[in-house]
Amino acid sequence: MLASTVVVERARDFPLLTFLIVLPFVGAIATMLTPKHRPEWAKAVAFLVSATTLGMSLWMLAAFDKATHGYQFDVSHNWIGNLGVRFSLGIDGISLFMVVLTAVLFPIGLLASVNEPKFKEFATWMLMLQASVVGVFAALDLVVFFIFFELVLVPMYFLIAGWGHGNRAYAATKFFLYTMAGSAFLFVGILTVAYLYTKSGHALTFDVGNITEWISTDGAISTRTARLLFLAFAVSFAVKVPLFPLHTWLPDAHTEAPTAGSVVLAGVLLKMGTYGFLRFAIPMFPAAAHYFAPVLLTLSVVGIVYGAIVATMQPDLKRLIAYSSVAHLGFVVMGTFALTTPAILGGLFTMLSHGLTTGALFLLVGMLYDRRHTRLIADFGGLWKSIPVLSALFLVATFASIGLPGFSGFVGEFMSLLGTYVTRPWWAVVATSGVILAAVYLLWAFQRSFTGEPTGENVGLRDISLRELVCVGPLLGLSLFLGFYPQPVLDRMKVTVEDFMGHLENSTGYIEPESPNPEPVDVHNDSPNEEAASH
Repeated sequence: MLASTVVVERARDFPLLTFLIVLPFVGAIATMLTPKHRPEWAKAVAFLVSATTLGMSLWMLAAFDKATHGYQFDVSHNWIGNLGVRFSLGIDGISLFMVVLTAVLFPIGLLASVNEPKFKEFATWMLMLQASVVGVFAALDLVVFFIFFELVLVPMYFLIAGWGHGNRAYAATKFFLYTMAGSAFLFVGILTVAYLYTKSGHALTFDVGNITEWISTDGAISTRTARLLFLAFAVSFAVKVPLFPLHTWLPDAHTEAPTAGSVVLAGVLLKMGTYGFLRFAIPMFPAAAHYFAPVLLTLSVVGIVYGAIVATMQPDLKRLIAYSSVAHLGFVVMGTFALTTPAILGGLFTMLSHGLTTGALFLLVGMLYDRRHTRLIADFGGLWKSIPVLSALFLVATFASIGLPGFSGFVGEFMSLLGTYVTRPWWAVVATSGVILAAVYLLWAFQRSFTGEPTGENVGLRDISLRELVCVGPLLGLSLFLGFYPQPVLDRMKVTVEDFMGHLENSTGYIEPESPNPEPVDVHNDSPNEEAASH
């Protein structure tokens, strides 16, 4: 116990978040500087850096205090003093698992891509992307957040354009332009908030906490201004999710991206949008968020149903999974704007679960493409007899993505639906059809691809290798573990979500409806007097 306490205290004293950002950046430079005639050096550096980052993130997870309110492992240094910009970082229950998930997915992505041409350049961009994503989830200064939010676009663009498939140049350009256009609204919103803050007599700052506290003051900004600013932030985050009808860049980017790019895009990049709603848009403009909640709930439910229906009609297996992301992220947005504790917890849990299950599906589709050089469902058939282990893993990943009880997907989507039903029952009822449709399009795709008798090139394929098993196994294992035992994750999210709801109540007077699953009473902790009274 004493040794454990010492480890926790050292973790809190060490600038972990700064380390998790700086190390991949330094690793990217080191990888880039390795000699071309020594490709094994680039692999060694990239894997060492990503593995070290993973180890440090797990250390942070172990040291995270689930009972502590506010940010942990926080650092704040003066950066651009004349502009009031500080290099401020911190994590809480909302951002913790996004940072850890980032650290998990990137070494898996590198291992899955070890045979990519020009691996040195590929790993360099991957490590730069990893550092940028961690920065997004850890930043507590609006300018720092915006810099990382935009910096993510650069390595992702080059990964799609350089190592993608087919229309990769078109997909990369579309991804960049869509998300950059959305970010323009965010930039305007940030500058406007800072201007209004200074106009009220305060020193210039972009600190999220100070600005949020000021906006919560009665009369700090008008209702109309708050709604316009909320929309500026919301449009940017909606493009990043992406929320219907701003989703059209996603299927192209997913389909043409290399396998590791699709894993990272689905696993953490899409969550930057849902995270932005929870970290910035709703806390800063709670009354406006409450006002626009029906609109965003409607768009999320439309996305759930639309994504599922369009996925059913896809002939390309990878594109099918891409549209499934539109549906799954709809559950996250729905849970967020239901504005109840169970729904928000469900949305956060789905953010984590989706990264595991959809990441596993993209890895498995990449493995199929390496063997058959096609992703068309019609070109497959009878794969179960040719590659039984890979087929079995694909079936497990399919069940996990559907949300079968026992997997993490069930926990998150069930909580999102349950929490939404309390305040918006008809939205929840319609969204439930998305769960049924997910079973339709995924199981139908599995049936056409893996059952029956193999013919032509589907005969005699090489089954999964040890390296590939090491890539996909941990993701499915974690989904299964969290499906049976989600409490450790929910415990670390709960305090932050309760603070979130408390801030919403204090700022708007909104009272959360009674939860359908109240805390159980511990009958073993009755006082002696109460026991006597009961007798």
